[in-house]
Amino acid sequence: MTGAPIVSAASPLRVQVLAYEGAEDLDYVGPYDVLSRAADKGGAIRTTLVSPYRPTTITTAKGIRVEVPRGWSPQDADVLVVPGGGMHNQPGSGLHRLIADKGFMRRLADAKPVKVGVCTGVMALSAAGITRGRPATTHTAAKPYLAEQGATVINARVVDDGDLVTCAGVTSGIDGAIWLIERFLGAELATDVETVLEYERRGTVWRD
Repeated sequence: MTGAPIVSAASPLRVQVLAYEGAEDLDYVGPYDVLSRAADKGGAIRTTLVSPYRPTTITTAKGIRVEVPRGWSPQDADVLVVPGGGMHNQPGSGLHRLIADKGFMRRLADAKPVKVGVCTGVMALSAAGITRGRPATTHTAAKPYLAEQGATVINARVVDDGDLVTCAGVTSGIDGAIWLIERFLGAELATDVETVLEYERRGTVWRD
């Protein structure tokens, strides 16, 4: 499968979850929690919370102050999770400011890791040209804009197109994270994590 790193105990899956000023809380906390639990269950995975550039403290969309211990380093990641942060066309939103950061967007466009967009975080991937001509999903409110920017919009909670995985609104990031566990580490571990969370995924992952 395109964008499928070889995972083993000696070479764990390296996931970096982006947290930026104004990021939507559940968009990044949900996947981070799910993926961290996979490690707790013995999975060969290492999940790190990262900011766009360097260790910092952010204020989330809900006003919570969060220390982010590392900056994003694409060379040290197999997977990058990009959460939403309001609408891309909403001046002052976290996502709007992130997309306006041209330096970050160039790095995002050039990065090799599997990219996972959660909710309106998919619009950051779209702004970087990553979703153009490809199947993708996002929050219901953003789907028309995603289509206008050239993606083939799929009405699914999770869409897997190899090195691009996109999730619909907010809680879909939890489903997407469990899917990543299944895809890279196996269905048994994914089911174990669901059991611990007492969470059941909705719908079917769309794959071509």
